[in-house]
Amino acid sequence: MNFYPQEKIGLFIDGSNLYAAARSLGFDIDYKRLLDVFQQYGRLIRAFYYTALIDDQEYSPIRPLVDWLDYNGYTMVTKPTKEFTDSVSGRRKLKGNMDIELAIDVMEMAPHLDHVVLFSGDGDFRRLVEAVQRKGVRVTVVSTIRSNPPMIADELRRQADVFVELTELMPQIARAHGTRDDHHGYHGHPDTTPAGAADSANAGK
Repeated sequence: MNFYPQEKIGLFIDGSNLYAAARSLGFDIDYKRLLDVFQQYGRLIRAFYYTALIDDQEYSPIRPLVDWLDYNGYTMVTKPTKEFTDSVSGRRKLKGNMDIELAIDVMEMAPHLDHVVLFSGDGDFRRLVEAVQRKGVRVTVVSTIRSNPPMIADELRRQADVFVELTELMPQIARAHGTRDDHHGYHGHPDTTPAGAADSANAGK
């Protein structure tokens, strides 16, 4: 990875996209280890995690993770999912896209950062990356080309200053098998992921 020790770093994690990428590679992420890794590379100013939540469920499988991250160094950005009926299949689906929230936070934080690390492969972020680069901020994108299909959109990969293949980070951020603390290595994503995962799966097309 290409960081300078004096750089002010901000992490911006597209939760459903990163979860889908890690799942496609067959591992769970230890979010404490992930934070520790980037604290070693420079001055970590803020780590944002974006995810949609199902409000009307008595228990959401993502809630333990959200609570743990909130208490352990992450800034959580959440919003309720929206339910809609698919016009083709007639099935009820949930949608929880956090792209706008992420983009606004990146633009607002850009004057206070030297280096943005974006955990997403969504090609819709290409223009965001370009805009931040014009402000003199370097951008690293973390995703994978080793899934089938690739989770990283080619246009996003080209725009980034540095592309980091998620499998190369895996030894440093993977949850150890047998670890009982599931708040680090996260298993259950709610059914908001089909919308996010579909976006990310199509990102490489």
